[in-house]
Amino acid sequence: MIARLAVVGAGAAGAAATYALRDAPVDVTVFEKSRGVCGRAATRRKDDCTYEYGANYLKDADDRVTELVTETLPSDGLVDVEAPIYTFERTGGIDEGREADERKWTYEAGITQLAKRLFAETDATVHNGVRVETLDRADDGWRIVDDEETDRGEFDAVLLTPPAPQTADLLGQARWDHDDCRDFRQAIASVPYRTVVTGVFHYPFELDVPWYGAVNTDKDHDVGWVAREECKDGHVPDGESLLVVQMNEPWSVANYDERPDQMLSAIAERTAHLLDDDRLTDPDWTDYQHWRYAQPEATVDHEALRGATDHDLYFAGDWVADEPRLHAAVRNGLETGEAIAEDTA
Repeated sequence: MIARLAVVGAGAAGAAATYALRDAPVDVTVFEKSRGVCGRAATRRKDDCTYEYGANYLKDADDRVTELVTETLPSDGLVDVEAPIYTFERTGGIDEGREADERKWTYEAGITQLAKRLFAETDATVHNGVRVETLDRADDGWRIVDDEETDRGEFDAVLLTPPAPQTADLLGQARWDHDDCRDFRQAIASVPYRTVVTGVFHYPFELDVPWYGAVNTDKDHDVGWVAREECKDGHVPDGESLLVVQMNEPWSVANYDERPDQMLSAIAERTAHLLDDDRLTDPDWTDYQHWRYAQPEATVDHEALRGATDHDLYFAGDWVADEPRLHAAVRNGLETGEAIAEDTA
């Protein structure tokens, strides 16, 4: 029986799993290495602007997740991004994309509201700024030790939700000499990830274009995605523009260690060329983020993880879900939390 559960990671999957356990007789403790929650669905604020520099929105592609966000959780400040997504190829030229029925959700206060509202419905204890370093397999569960060698306690079970490479590293550091541990780690470590560099550019004028975002469909342009945060209610003051530009993987890998000023200048130049607007080479402020593990490009071999629950070990995240998207991570977290609740009986 699971009475105490440690959740490593306060991203969308960890938050959803914790939410699914809100009525179960389980004492949930969440350990998150960063100061915030919601992981790669991340929000920043600067000069009266709010912007998403990781996952840009929650797609309306899962009925259960949509009902959760629009009806079950508090929906005040929920934003439906109505402007369309256009496409472009290597040769440039942004054109109308395919018609899509899915809506695009975020919040006036930022996408991190998703995890905040999920956690707010629970009695879980969330520890921010705690990097779990070691999992120590005990006779009746797991002991958690952080990177400062502080013993964080013993738990009946552990749910691991970081990106697959970081989850594999945790298993590699585990004090657990068992063939299954090596097998789990090998399967998880084999999940490929895309590296992405994100540039953020603010302008004291508003762009006159009809789209919210534009995506590169042939995967052969240095720019992979560009989005206009001013299309989200409450994110950017009237008359201003804030572009979030995510570069494709080859460019991101090649420029990952470049000086930030040079990197941002190069991104701005490519964005200006793509949008055929020379003004975009001269933003009045910038920001950036390196995402070494931005998005899984495949899901884990589920058969290889079979039997993990026999060791009081669970996994959740976009790399476990059927689709590497935010809504899928939420759905996977809900389902994993429900499975843990069943195991408390």
